[in-house]
Amino acid sequence: MITKPVAGEFASFYASYIAAVSEAGPVAALEAQRAAIAALGALPEGKATLRYADGKWSVKEVLGHVSDAERVFGYRLLRMARADATPLAGFDENLWAANAPHHTRPISDVVNELLAVREATLALIRSLNAAALERTVVANDTPVSARALCWILAGHAQHHLHILSERYGVVTPLGPLTTKSWEPGVLGG
Repeated sequence: MITKPVAGEFASFYASYIAAVSEAGPVAALEAQRAAIAALGALPEGKATLRYADGKWSVKEVLGHVSDAERVFGYRLLRMARADATPLAGFDENLWAANAPHHTRPISDVVNELLAVREATLALIRSLNAAALERTVVANDTPVSARALCWILAGHAQHHLHILSERYGVVTPLGPLTTKSWEPGVLGG
């Protein structure tokens, strides 16, 4: 079990992501989210290109963003796991989204890519030992621990799945994630 990080191990704007993860921890959350993500692969293309407001990302772009961010967080985590304390740059998610092909790809491709990234993320997290989890690095000008990144990864995805439910109407909210099985809900038509 990866214990919950404390203030000082992450930038304060990540606190809501960490709070979104149940006490079962980030591995259980990341595993449970796979079913909701996979269910989105069956979303009709018309629904997958939906934007809830002008200037907002489509469903595909939200999922592409989750995939991109998970890769960045995973890379940061890998650097810490290998005891590389080189400061790491941030990234501009809006610039990335504007230049990514997510919106023009089939939803099944976007979902399958995210699921592949998720499997790699889980394999990396499961490989971490206690020493690796305690390491920190400066990322985007702020210190962050490996342990905190595990929780941030899970909370970031949870946050966006919640937005997909609340603002786009395409998934049922997952609620607190536990190790129990659950149903991903009904996709919007």
